[in-house]
Amino acid sequence: MREINCSEITDKIRVMCQSVNVELEQDVKDALYAAYDREESATGKQILSQLKENLRIAKEDRIPICQDTGMTVVFLRIGQDVHVTGGSLADAVNEGVRRGYVEGYLRKSVVKDPIERENTGDNTPAVIHYEIVPGEEFTITVAPKGFGSENMSRLVMLKPADGIEGVKQVILDTVAAAGPNACPPMVIGVGIGGTFEKCAWLAKKALTRSLDSESEIAWVRDLEKEMLEKVNGLGLGPGGLGGRVTALGLNIETYPTHIAGLPVAVNICCHVNRHITEHI
Repeated sequence: MREINCSEITDKIRVMCQSVNVELEQDVKDALYAAYDREESATGKQILSQLKENLRIAKEDRIPICQDTGMTVVFLRIGQDVHVTGGSLADAVNEGVRRGYVEGYLRKSVVKDPIERENTGDNTPAVIHYEIVPGEEFTITVAPKGFGSENMSRLVMLKPADGIEGVKQVILDTVAAAGPNACPPMVIGVGIGGTFEKCAWLAKKALTRSLDSESEIAWVRDLEKEMLEKVNGLGLGPGGLGGRVTALGLNIETYPTHIAGLPVAVNICCHVNRHITEHI
């Protein structure tokens, strides 16, 4: 039985929260630079140039890439042979988020109650997803999610008869409706299958998958490529001002579902698709 103390988890998440808000992972940066090369619109190219410069300044000056430093989403993959000691795991995660945002002077965007709207003052609580796996693994993914793009996301309960064409239409309709409000170029996470809440989790998880990776499922790989091409064919472009690059990437995750259902969730993120993964 492997033991991990809560203090180690807290410190790891503290550092991750600060790092992920000032520097994008390489897959997203590569996609943004490649987008600049293939964008044909002069306005779109200018916007992408500004976004590249913004990334450079954020990294060098250690300031947030975006003023919306998001609500912190944390994915935990925990081996069943791991024993967390020294306190509550949830408390350890939230303490790491609290320290990361307070000490890093990151914007605090979380309110205690969705109606009364009093700010918690430290960006907690985080949204924590737990996944128990075999062995002694302990993997943390921190993915702060800004709400300009989050607000433009969508979940639809299709009928099985709607099939893959129905799925395609949901993706295109969601992106088209988001328009400039989602701060394109976007990264799009799609969840297909499961239940109402599972497909939303899949879509969020899809945003953390590297943009230079491919699905292991052949039809999913084909659909990712087709839908990225069709999304970019909408012509929204950088900033929603027209161009070839509306999305930097589109990842799809799937799960078995009920014979009577076809849930589809589309989770949109702007180009500041923050995700970082560390192991303890």
